[in-house]
Amino acid sequence: MIPRYSLPEISALFTDEARFGAWLEVEVLAVEAWARLGVIPADDARVVCERAGFDVAEIQERERVTDHDVAAFVDVVQERVGPPAGTWVHYGLTSSDVVDTALALQMTRAVDLLASAAAQLENSIAKRAREFRDTPMVGRTHGIHAEPTTFGAKLALWAMQVRRDRERLVRARATIAVGKLSGAVGTYSNVDPAVERYVCEQLGLQPVPATQVLPRDRHAEVMYTCASIGATVESFALEIRHLQRTEVREAEEPFREGEQKGSSAMPHKRNPIKSEQMCGLARVLRSNLQAALEDVALWHERDISHSSVERIIVPDSLMLAYYVLVKFRQVVEGLRVYPERMMRNLDSSFGLVFSQPVLLALVEAGRTRDEAYRMVQRNAMRAWQEERSFRELLAADPEVTATLDAARLDACFDLKRALANINRVFDALDDLGELPA
Repeated sequence: MIPRYSLPEISALFTDEARFGAWLEVEVLAVEAWARLGVIPADDARVVCERAGFDVAEIQERERVTDHDVAAFVDVVQERVGPPAGTWVHYGLTSSDVVDTALALQMTRAVDLLASAAAQLENSIAKRAREFRDTPMVGRTHGIHAEPTTFGAKLALWAMQVRRDRERLVRARATIAVGKLSGAVGTYSNVDPAVERYVCEQLGLQPVPATQVLPRDRHAEVMYTCASIGATVESFALEIRHLQRTEVREAEEPFREGEQKGSSAMPHKRNPIKSEQMCGLARVLRSNLQAALEDVALWHERDISHSSVERIIVPDSLMLAYYVLVKFRQVVEGLRVYPERMMRNLDSSFGLVFSQPVLLALVEAGRTRDEAYRMVQRNAMRAWQEERSFRELLAADPEVTATLDAARLDACFDLKRALANINRVFDALDDLGELPA
């Protein structure tokens, strides 16, 4: 991932140094396991543990000769350890034993970072949801005024969606926190299953049956979770982009006045650039999922068609998902909200947001639903076309007033009544509690 979208705490997990370091963890633990079984002399195992190391530049130089990164890595580590102990490095293993187990370890550590970032985002959204719990605004469907809601209710639903992504992360972690050291086709023909158990236990992974490689549906599930996070944040960011439009201006991204510039040409501009960035990066996460699904089907017990793909999409997706979680939290925490503008926009459609209560009141008073619908609709259309009060038009319609008295009609336009059950959303938010580890 390019530095622009890489945060140091997660990008550090996917450097060449980190990748070879994870390989080395697996190799050294395997030597320890063989020593515990009495296959490798204890003194040689101790020397391996003390001396095993590598230099990235040396491995890269050696790979130019071997044209095989794991073989180059093993050569360099064995040289560092020296004979005779160095000959035990990679004993009984095939490349995928090391690469797949180490990659799962790296991915697990990355998912832990995502889980922490998602928890922080959920908490930030929930806090602001409660802040604006009773702030009325118009709800929109198809981009058109529908019925009243509150800004807090909108945010509470966001927080619950993030919780679902957190739950997906828990499941994805369990799926990828696995390892295998079972040899060339997964039959343990040259490696004792006890070696696999020991290595995985020390790394916090679950040993699982596999062919020469771990099944790639596991990796695809992690990539789906990353894509889901992207889609979640995109849906929120898209809403902010709409709310920040000049014609709406109910909320807007944080803006550092006196420092930040919205446009190189127009000094008045305050654009939703971070939200637009989130929407763009979500597209990358979704496209990476496509590649991950393509990686699931491999020839026989293995091929390496997945390898080149994963070198790109695994670190990129994990880093991007982490980036959008962290950066969108900053947007949420600094979001500027304009309740007065929300109320003005709510009132701008002449009271039409109360059309359904009028419809229901007419039905309750004895009108058929079709009759009631047509009575309300004709007055609603006049309100739009003539830009007149919907309430006043209804009060001037003899057919309506013959069915509803003034008090019953007034009750239909009561904003408090419309929002009386909004606590149901917040009860669900409060019921989330802590997410089990």
